[in-house]
Formats: sequence, C-alpha cells, structure tokens
Amino acid sequence: MIQRRDFVKSTLGLVGATLVGNALAGTNAVQPQTVVKNKFKLQYAPHFGMFTNSAGKDVIDQLKFMADNGFTALEDNGMMGRPVEEQEKIAKEMTRLGMKMGVFVVDKGGNGQNTLAAGKQEFIDIFLAGCKKAVEVAKRVNAKFMTVVPGDFQRNLPIGIQTGHVIDALRRGSDILAPNGLTMVLEPLSDTPNLFLRTSDQTYEICRAVNSPACKILFDVYHMQKNEGHIIPHIDWCWSEIGYFQIGDNPGRKEPTTGEINYKNVFKHVYEKGKAENKDFIWGMEHGNAYPGKEGETALIKAYVESDSFTV
Repeated sequence: MIQRRDFVKSTLGLVGATLVGNALAGTNAVQPQTVVKNKFKLQYAPHFGMFTNSAGKDVIDQLKFMADNGFTALEDNGMMGRPVEEQEKIAKEMTRLGMKMGVFVVDKGGNGQNTLAAGKQEFIDIFLAGCKKAVEVAKRVNAKFMTVVPGDFQRNLPIGIQTGHVIDALRRGSDILAPNGLTMVLEPLSDTPNLFLRTSDQTYEICRAVNSPACKILFDVYHMQKNEGHIIPHIDWCWSEIGYFQIGDNPGRKEPTTGEINYKNVFKHVYEKGKAENKDFIWGMEHGNAYPGKEGETALIKAYVESDSFTV
C-alpha cells in the first residue's frame, strides 16, 4: 500500500514537472531559440523579398530568417538607393548574425543611357561619380564587391575601339576602388543582344587589360548558360579573374534543380578548386522562386540543401 508521504512527494514531482514544462513552453513561444537548420558548404546570398511569406516584409526579420536557415551572406542590388539609416541598420544586424555582404549595383555604373563603350566623357564622369558614391556605401555596409555593367554596344564604332573605351573607363574606376580594398565585378548578361558585355572570355580579356585587383568577373551561371554554355570549362578558363558568382537555373531563372543546369556538379567543382587555392566565393541567389507562397520558399531552401549535398 502506497504511503501518504510517498504519494504527496510523487504528486508534487509531477505537478512541478508539468509547471516547469508549461513555463518552458510559454518561454519558447515568446522567445524561440535560434537554431541554424542547414550547414551549407558554400556562401549562398539570398536577396530581400525572397522569403517574405515566411519572414514578413521587414528587412531585419528577413535577415534573421536567412541566418536561421543557414545562409551566411546577403545580396542587395538596390543597396545604394536605400536611406543611410536603413543601410546602417542592415549592416548592424548582419554583423550580429555573422553574415557577409555580397554585391550591390553601382548606381549608373554604365547602362544603355551612358554606355562606357561610347567613350564619351560625360558618360565616364557619371560612372566615376557612381564609383565614388559606392565607396561610401561599401564602408557603411561592409561590402567588398559591387556590380558594374559597361552598357550597350555602339553600332557606329568598331568592337576594338569600344573595348578600348571600356578598358580606359574601368581603369579609372579601379583607381578609385582599389585604395579602399574594393572590387567591381563586371557582369556579362544575356538580357539583350544590344549589351556590350556578353561572354565570360570577353570579360576575362577586359579584366586582364585593366590589370587591377579592383576589376574582376561576376560569373552569373544563368546568363553564361544562355550565352555560351560549357559552364565548368569556362569557369576554369576565366578562374584567375573571377571574383563573384551568381545563380539561376535555365530556363526560367529560378532556384537550382528547376532547370537544365547541374548545380550540384558546378558547386562541387568550384568548392574543390577554391579550397585548393584558399579562395572562397559568395554566390548571389539572383533568381526568382519557382513556386508561390511559403511552400515555394520552403521548396527553394530544400533545393539548395539538395544541390549543396555534394561529397568532398
């Protein structure tokens, strides 16, 4: 027969455990533990707006969600257009989370309206002013890389003359960026045949001619798959001048596994080659979500987990 004192002791123990459990549950409900769900081998950089259904519209909440899911970098093409206060707020939170800043686009750093291929002084002045402004933004947000697109092809000028104009302008931009330890990354694009810069080997040639650590290639796998294919050999050929990568599957420009590119092999190749040379790249996730809503965002994360699961 159970003794009364044992019964009381047992009952109190159960009640205490229940109360503690309830208290912990309440605490967890208000202050959830931050648990990194994924441990990626590469530094993938989402952008704002990619996870709004899961994290909400606030950029700080989005940063926290990215970090909680294992992403260690951020890419924000429009950073130069954000108010200074917001730039500082983002940078502070990224420092707290241990995240790196990827590229932002240099404001008017060469486009259809002020193409560097034209060789016009007014266009060069606009580009150089953008570089000077980019230095201040980069310091504010702890960035090392910024995207530059030279602009449109000039049909009234021979290609060699255009290339010379672009090289001259980029050398002057490099003179602004290099003393600050910054690098502009030139992005060949597939958006329109009117663009001057279209392939990785063309960009390699220009970077070699500029001959500065402040001028490298942004190798966007999506654009290069469309324009030239043969992705891994082109990466190898251009390796010494590549400073940054961007991601997007083709067709569709969505997350890996949704198109024809074998990203697992691409990631593995760059990881192993980079590790052998102590080079660690940021990979900007410059693509859309293949599926809508929170479910689509979950599917996107799973796609990266799958593509990052290569063996080394």
